[in-house]
Amino acid sequence: MLGSIVTSLLVLLLLSSLLYLQQPSMIFFPYRELASTPAEWGLEYDDVSFKAQDGTRLHGWYIPHQGSDQVLLFFHGNAGNISHRGESVAIFHQLGLNVFIFDYRGYGHSQGKPSEEGLYEDARAAWHYLTVTRGIDEAGIILFGRSLGTAVASKLASEVQPQALILESAFSSARDVAKLVFPMLSYVTILRFKFDTADYVRSVTSPLLVVHSPDDEIIPFELGEKVYQAANQPKQFLAIEGDHNTGFLRSQPAYERALGEFISPD
Repeated sequence: MLGSIVTSLLVLLLLSSLLYLQQPSMIFFPYRELASTPAEWGLEYDDVSFKAQDGTRLHGWYIPHQGSDQVLLFFHGNAGNISHRGESVAIFHQLGLNVFIFDYRGYGHSQGKPSEEGLYEDARAAWHYLTVTRGIDEAGIILFGRSLGTAVASKLASEVQPQALILESAFSSARDVAKLVFPMLSYVTILRFKFDTADYVRSVTSPLLVVHSPDDEIIPFELGEKVYQAANQPKQFLAIEGDHNTGFLRSQPAYERALGEFISPD
């Protein structure tokens, strides 16, 4: 009996150690090659290079919309790069917004290697680029995060004062995701990442829109609800249809209409 217990503990320790080492590769799935550019989406754009505070050079696209003084700062998910977000950019452009979308460190043409604190630094650098380099009024900047980007956008929104914050397919924290994916191991494994979206939104005072689908097969609907419950007023919740990656498309035109009403309530 004692031997069986010792063996079980050793196996659990081994699995826990492997999970600890594998965590970065389980979270970040960067693609270096850009599949397309806004020009191929029929949009004019500025190719942008800027630096994070630690000197990491980042790459992004500023896509203007003539006559608009609102800018949507786009934080994408954990896989691919900015060239895979054309359908989303098109929607925001259709809504009359300038769009600034950039790649985190280690993604696309951005230097470096992704890390949690590194992504937060990248977000601050993107905000600095818009507000200082371009001189854009922060009251006209809307933060948008999807999936992993919801944690990054929320962290930034807790430190600055944007016009609004939109979180699509949000998760409450890395710990909550781990509990669902690895129920047993999550209690004995040291997590290397927090990505505590629910905690960040407690410090956000800008209007918030949380968007989530009950059909999301990657981030459970209940985690999006948990983020919403943690947030301050004013806030709204939009339930859409479809899976994690295509729900916003499956839910058209209601999705675009709801975002438009939130962004420009008047």
